[in-house]
Amino acid sequence: MRTGMFALALGLLCLGFLPVLPSVGWLLVLLLGAVASLFTRLWPLGCFVLGLCWACWSAQHALDDRLAPGLDGRTVWLEGRVAGLPSRTAQGVRFELEQAASRRGALPRRLQLSWYDGPPLRAGEHWRLAVTLQRPAGLLNPHGPDREAQLLARRIGATGTVKAGQVLSAVAGGWRDELRQRLLAVDANGRQAALVALVLGDGGGLAREDWQTLQATGTVHLLVISGQHIGLVAGLLYGLVAGLARWGLWPARLPWLPWACGLAMAAALAYGWLAGAGVPVQRACLMLAVVLLWRLRFRHLGAMLPLLLALVAVLLVEPLAGLLPGLWLSFSAVAILIYCFGARLGGWRPWQAWTRAQWVIAIGLLPVLLATGLPVSLSAPLANLLAVPWVSLAVLPLALLGTLLLPLPGFGEALLWLAGGLLDVLFRVLAVVAGWRPAWVPPALPLWAWALVGVAALLVLLPRGVPMRGLGGVMLLALWVPREPVAAGQVEVWQLDVGQGLAVLLRTRHHSLLYDAGPAKGEYDLGERVVLPTLRKLGVGSLDLMLISHAHADHAGGAGAIHRGLPVRRMLGGEALEGLALQPCVSGEQWEWDGVRFSLWRWAEGQSSNDRSCVLLVEAQGERLLLAGDMEAGAERSWLAAHGATRIDWLQSPHHGSRSSSTEAFIRATAPRGVLISRGRNNSFGHPHAQVVERYRRHGLAIHDTAVEGALRLVLGAQGAVEGVRGQRRFWRGGE
Repeated sequence: MRTGMFALALGLLCLGFLPVLPSVGWLLVLLLGAVASLFTRLWPLGCFVLGLCWACWSAQHALDDRLAPGLDGRTVWLEGRVAGLPSRTAQGVRFELEQAASRRGALPRRLQLSWYDGPPLRAGEHWRLAVTLQRPAGLLNPHGPDREAQLLARRIGATGTVKAGQVLSAVAGGWRDELRQRLLAVDANGRQAALVALVLGDGGGLAREDWQTLQATGTVHLLVISGQHIGLVAGLLYGLVAGLARWGLWPARLPWLPWACGLAMAAALAYGWLAGAGVPVQRACLMLAVVLLWRLRFRHLGAMLPLLLALVAVLLVEPLAGLLPGLWLSFSAVAILIYCFGARLGGWRPWQAWTRAQWVIAIGLLPVLLATGLPVSLSAPLANLLAVPWVSLAVLPLALLGTLLLPLPGFGEALLWLAGGLLDVLFRVLAVVAGWRPAWVPPALPLWAWALVGVAALLVLLPRGVPMRGLGGVMLLALWVPREPVAAGQVEVWQLDVGQGLAVLLRTRHHSLLYDAGPAKGEYDLGERVVLPTLRKLGVGSLDLMLISHAHADHAGGAGAIHRGLPVRRMLGGEALEGLALQPCVSGEQWEWDGVRFSLWRWAEGQSSNDRSCVLLVEAQGERLLLAGDMEAGAERSWLAAHGATRIDWLQSPHHGSRSSSTEAFIRATAPRGVLISRGRNNSFGHPHAQVVERYRRHGLAIHDTAVEGALRLVLGAQGAVEGVRGQRRFWRGGE
C-alpha cells in the first residue's frame, strides 16, 4: 500500500517540473498503459503514471480557462460577483470576481482585479465593471517567485485593472464581510487588522511593517490561517473530550474516541468555514481528517502513513497545489517532526521537546526554503519558541471566543481587547528580534550543493550518537559555496524584469555595478521587493558602484532600498536624488575592472530629465554594450557628435522603445546586433512603439523584451546570445 501511495504522490508532484503538457492523445495512451500495468509487477509504475495523467488533465483544464489572447490588454465591460473578502490597500482595493460574463467573449471563471482609488466593495455584490484585462503573468527573475504559476494554482484565469463600475445588486451572503467590519470596529489596542487575519484569514489590512516583521522572524504562519490553527482548534475539542473521559465525566454510553474525533473534525470545519475555506484551509482539513481516521482505526500502521495519505488526498483534490510553496513547507514540517520525534529511545520533558522542535524545524526546512527561493529567518527558532504558544494558547482562543460572544454586549469586546493587547505585545517583541536578526536571503545554490545541504540536514537531525551525524554539520558549509566566477575580461549582464522601469546588474570577476534600481510608487517599491532579493540570490553581497541614470521614479525609485539593503561603495547619478548623496555623472570618466572598460557620457545641455540621462558604455574583449537610460532624439544626436559611428553590439533600448528615441540615424550609426527592452506588459505608454520595433527589425536587430522573456542575461565578451529566464520552459509559461 505504501509503495503504491508513494508512487501516486510522485506522479502528482511531477506536474510542476514538466516543460509542456502531453496532448490528449498521449494522455489516453499513458492512461491505458497505466491501467494495464496495475495487473503486473509494474503496478507501482502504473500508480505513478495514473497520478501524472490526473495532474496533467487538471492542469490543462486550468490552462484552458485562462483569458483568450484576443482579449489580452483590452478594456471590456463585464458583470460578475465579488468573491471572498476584498482587500483594502494604500492604492485602492483588490478583489476576486466570479461568474464573470461579457458580450465581448467568454471569460475565465475567476478573475483577480485591482481598483485604484475604488469605492468600498463587499463580498457577494454583483457589479458591472469596465476592466482592462490581462492574461495571467508576472515579473520573472532568476531564482525569484513565479507569479504565473501561483495564479494558475489558484485557478485565476485573468487579472485586470478596473476603470469604472456600478453596483447592480445588494450583498448576498456577505456575512464574513459584516463580521470583518464588526471586528475592525472594536477596540483591540490597535491590532484589529491582526485579529481579522487570525479569525477570518484576511491579512490584507496588516501594515507593511507588520508583514516585514513576521517574515523576518519566520512567524508569518501565525497570522495566516494554516494547518497549525486548524489543528489547534481540533486539538482543543479532542483534548476536552479525552480529559472528560479520563476523569469519568464523559457519558459512559458514548464511546469517547469516536466522539472526540468527530467533534474535533466538526470544530476544524467550522473554523475553516469562518476563514473562507481557501486552498490552505482545505488542505489542512484534509490532513486533519486523515490523521483522525488513522487515530481511530490505523495507529498500528505507523505515523508516516497518514501523512502520505493526506498528501495524496490533497493532490487528488487539487493537483495544482504542488505549484505553491505552502504545500511543500507544511508537509515537510510534519514529516521532519515525525522523523525526529518518532521511534526515539528515551523520553523528553515537555519543555525539552518544545525547544528541540524549533531548531529541528529550522534545520529540516532549510533545503525546502532554498529550493523554493524563500528567505531564511535566522531568528525563527527563538521567535517561534515564544510566539507559537503565545498565539495558540492565548491569543487565538480569546479571539475566537470573543468573536463568538460579540452578540453579548461587553463580553466579546472585552475578550477581543485582551487578545489585541496580547498581539500588540507580541509584535513589539518580534520587532526587536527582527532588528537583531533580519531574514537572510541566501545565494542560489547549484543542484549538487543543494543536495549536499539536504543530506546534511538529515544527518544533523539523526539521534545523538549515530555515526556520521557530525559530518552533517560539516556538509552544511555547502551553503556558502562560492559562485562560479566570471571569466577575466568578461562581464555578466542581467537586465532584470522590473516591469515599466529599468535595473541592470553588471558583474566582472571581482566587481559589481547596478545601473538603475527599478521603479517605486508609494509602498510599491520594486527595488525592495525584486531588485534587492535578486541581487542577493545572485550572490551580490555589495556594490562597487550604483549608477542612477536620471531622477525619474521608474529608474531611481528603488535606489533608497538598495542603499539600505546592501553596502554601496560609490553612487553616481545623472541628476540629484532626494535622500541620496549621488556624485554627478561626468562625461569622459573611464575605469577598468578585471579587463573590462567602462566609460560615462552625459549631455550636459539636455533640457529634459530624459536627455540628461547618464549613459554607460561597457566594452569587454571588443564586444560593446550601451546602457542608454531614457535618452531621446536630442541626446542621441549629441552622442553621435561626440563618438561618431561607434559600433555597439548590444543596445539597451533608450526610453523603453519610445517613439522619441531610437532614431534612424542613431541605429544606422551604432549598428547594434541586438536590443534589450525593459518594459511592463500592456503598459499605458505603448512602449515599445510599433514604429521603433519596425525600425529595429528593418535593421536586422535581435529584439529581446523583458515583458516576453523575463529577465535577460548576456555575457559580454563571450560573443554569445542573450538568454531569457522564460526560456527555462514550464508548461504554464507563455509569451505575449
